[in-house]
Amino acid sequence: MKYETRTMVIKLLEWYQVNKRELPWRDKNNAYYTWVSEIMLQQTRVEAVKAYFNRMIKELPTLQDFANCSQERLYKLWEGLGYYNRVRNMHKCAQICCEKYDATLPSSYQELLQLPGIGAYTAGAIASIAYKQKVCAVDGNVMRVFSRLLCIDKDIAKESTKRYFQDVIAEYLPDEVDVFNQAVMELGALICIPNGMPRCNICPLQEECIGYREGKHLQLPIKSKLKKRKIEKLSVLVCMCDGKVHLHQRANQGLLANLFQYDMVEGWLKKQDIEKQLPSSISHISKQIKSKHIFSHIEWHMVGYLVEVETMWDEGIWVEYKDLFQQYSIPTALIAYTEEIKKVMLDG
Repeated sequence: MKYETRTMVIKLLEWYQVNKRELPWRDKNNAYYTWVSEIMLQQTRVEAVKAYFNRMIKELPTLQDFANCSQERLYKLWEGLGYYNRVRNMHKCAQICCEKYDATLPSSYQELLQLPGIGAYTAGAIASIAYKQKVCAVDGNVMRVFSRLLCIDKDIAKESTKRYFQDVIAEYLPDEVDVFNQAVMELGALICIPNGMPRCNICPLQEECIGYREGKHLQLPIKSKLKKRKIEKLSVLVCMCDGKVHLHQRANQGLLANLFQYDMVEGWLKKQDIEKQLPSSISHISKQIKSKHIFSHIEWHMVGYLVEVETMWDEGIWVEYKDLFQQYSIPTALIAYTEEIKKVMLDG
């Protein structure tokens, strides 16, 4: 490693030791903790993840516990984090590790890559942080830091750019690789931030930052725009009868696989059209409740109603209100309607 590079690395490591945040999964030397936290942190803020992580570890303290947990309970522990395919893959991953690796995550980067739900970044994070393997952990956060630091104008939305950064950052990896990878992530979270003005005035690497020196740091990183999301118009019918609510379980593949939902119909229904959609007479319909939820590739634009029906029907399941909240995983996309049911419970 060049002298200049080592000087930069030392500055970063020293800054990290003084400024790092106290996080429940940090400095535990525990591959299971690293794995759970890294998967949870995908598309989710650190502050939001803390409570989910603590709850998960309290109930499932080991990888073996995770593997033995029912999928329904895992969904409930995960409820609110979204992207449920992540926890499904975690369940498969935990079971494979129990079968092949004596209920531990392997230390090899290449072996980690073969496990469900573990990509290059997560494999790098586990291998380096938990096992101190000299490998990179490159995500958008890390690419943003190095785009500015080295004034690299490649499109970070491309997979080829991620591979390019892996090669570049490999030249900077010190023996303290676990600390280094976390320090880069922390710098991106606290100083070289994604939205708003980067805090260059307090950055420990300001002198080394080529982007800052050349006045290009505000234009970096380069990231091409995502395709416009498809909009789906839906009607949500929360059907209730004698203290129970009607649910359907979604298909075991695709969006929100295996989760439970209320009755949903394509298009926006008016009150007078609702009875045609249900196999029971209606005694009361609440006011219209509008809601929107954004997924990565589609948006749900919803109108919904609480519908009191006179008789229950066989298709789907009818569950007590209290069981709905304790046992069944309802997508966050439908939270506006779940909250309305809670109001009914309080009023009742």
